Amino acid sequence: MAAKADLVTLMPISNMNRALKFYTKGLGAKLLYRARGAMKDDWASIKLGGQEIWLITPSKREKRSLAYTALVVKNIKSAVKGLKAGGVKFQKAEKWSETTRVDGPIAFEEWGGSAFFKDTEGNLLMLWQNTPGM
Repeated sequence: MAAKADLVTLMPISNMNRALKFYTKGLGAKLLYRARGAMKDDWASIKLGGQEIWLITPSKREKRSLAYTALVVKNIKSAVKGLKAGGVKFQKAEKWSETTRVDGPIAFEEWGGSAFFKDTEGNLLMLWQNTPGM
């Protein structure tokens, strides 16, 4: 049954070395496995925040709906500061409603705070902090 299956996120990339550097050095992920030989630039597995992510280089970009990975953190301000120090560039925060409070790249709502950035391959990622502690 699917409810008991493990969940792995597949992240399409175009340059394995660049993506691995971003995820391991920039975000602090751990490299679990990288394919060898002719496949070394096609697939790698990393662990980030307890989740496994497979970096894959599809033969062509598929058309698909927007999907992105959210990294849930306890302190979004601290996480943004640390990632910026590692070279991550955040998008400008958007004001979603009249009650949105923007603090640099972070948009705070009554239910939580978010900050968006892209990896080296153009994939959208989000930092998220739930409401408590804001």
